[in-house]
Amino acid sequence: MLMTAALTSLELKAKLFRGLGDPSRLSILETLRRGPKTVSEIVASTGLSQPNASNHLACLRDCGLVRSEPSGRYVSYALSDDRVAGLLALGEEVLADVARGIYECTRVDRGAGAA
Repeated sequence: MLMTAALTSLELKAKLFRGLGDPSRLSILETLRRGPKTVSEIVASTGLSQPNASNHLACLRDCGLVRSEPSGRYVSYALSDDRVAGLLALGEEVLADVARGIYECTRVDRGAGAA
């Protein structure tokens, strides 16, 4: 039973980091670090198409990383929790120390299951 709970916890963490690992979703999250934005503002900031941005926002909302709030004719999106911004900032700090290793790593982009 404990092994199953630990495995589920690891699987959930992996799913979280896969969600953060998509460049389009990460771009949206970085944009929302600066405050709530509408889809059109997110599109202007990220360069994503409106349908692509909306699709990724739906994913981020469903995963609980982003919240949406109707505002008149528009919907405003924001990070759901300040810790999401903290996680992104911590990622920047770690990357500053290990950037060369990440850049030279040939194993990360191979796909699931590759060692």
